[in-house]
Amino acid sequence: MTQAVRHNSMRARNLGVVLSEVRRSGPISRAALAEITGLTKTTVSKMVGDLIEAGMVAESGALRDGERGRPGTAVALSGQRVAALGLEINVDYLSACVVDLTLAVRLRYTQAVDNRSVSPVETLSHLEQLAHRAVEEAHAEGLTIAGSTLAVPGPVEDGLVHTAPNLGWHDVRVSELLNFPVTLDNEANLAALGERWFGSVPGDFLHVSGEIGIGAGLVVGGTLFRGASGLAGELGHVVVSPEGPACRCGGRGCLEQYAGQDALLRAAGLAGVPDGVTTLLERLQAGEPASLEACERAGQALGVALTSAVHLMDPGTIVLGGVFAPLFPWIRGTTHETMTSRLGVMRRAVPELTVSRLGGDAATLGAAGQVIHRVIADPWIHLATPAPDLDSRAPRG
Repeated sequence: MTQAVRHNSMRARNLGVVLSEVRRSGPISRAALAEITGLTKTTVSKMVGDLIEAGMVAESGALRDGERGRPGTAVALSGQRVAALGLEINVDYLSACVVDLTLAVRLRYTQAVDNRSVSPVETLSHLEQLAHRAVEEAHAEGLTIAGSTLAVPGPVEDGLVHTAPNLGWHDVRVSELLNFPVTLDNEANLAALGERWFGSVPGDFLHVSGEIGIGAGLVVGGTLFRGASGLAGELGHVVVSPEGPACRCGGRGCLEQYAGQDALLRAAGLAGVPDGVTTLLERLQAGEPASLEACERAGQALGVALTSAVHLMDPGTIVLGGVFAPLFPWIRGTTHETMTSRLGVMRRAVPELTVSRLGGDAATLGAAGQVIHRVIADPWIHLATPAPDLDSRAPRG
């Protein structure tokens, strides 16, 4: 290993240590950073100078570290330059958001579109146009996009979407169909991370993402549990009735055939109705019987599936997100009662059942947050090899 490589490796490590501590403890003085990190004051001063120049931290005023001596100048994360792009493809919408280094949401867009009726190429072309718009507006605010992550409703491995049955996708390599670099991850995984970073759910929890499909993400010790192959969390295909209706996955009686958005709307007599969820909420508020019965049926099925999840994973809290967030007042009771009746036999307590504070935005926020956490952990990558300028490439179509 050459001396230059060793130097760069050490500098990269030190930058990550300093920036991570600023994020955890800031505003904080250089002297305090040196004491906490164990680095010399000279090294810390150099690292802070580099991070200020890169727009990742900024001085935030005087700060006294103890009773004696002159007050030091505090530094804190800066949200004025570095940002991340979060993207999501779901069955009936596309979304994008831009989040700065402080995790402040700067821009957010959602575009209603039926992605089941078009090819992956067309869907990704529409997504690229939405991303292009977001990056243009971010640049207008003086932000540089450090990278992007895309949430998709299906299992992902090595950049390949194996199958997204509700989209009709099979073995789609997204990177080959987009004109900009992007990291892929499962929508439910990113929604769970979004809840952890932006919703501030404490402890270990299971986040259930209710859309047309239903996914789940388990957070343990602040970290997402992905399973042996990174494919954990397909709660929507847990069988709640072996003789139930056929599912797009090829099975029968899957949870999403009872509690997915389409299933709920069908049961309420609202299949194909524009803004069906809005109409369903209006009818629920009016006490309309078919809508109430649809939510009760969904809550029972959800309770059955979550009982299995509790036996397997023992989460402290279950967070209901996506479409389950606005429907929470009408499904919580039945879901809780079903779990209580089934878990009580084993003398197990029912985990706290709570509603997501992020709703349908969780996955997009988690996607952007994933980029920000990568930058903070390893700012050297961003400094040494800045991310390609997404705005410089014309979108397809």
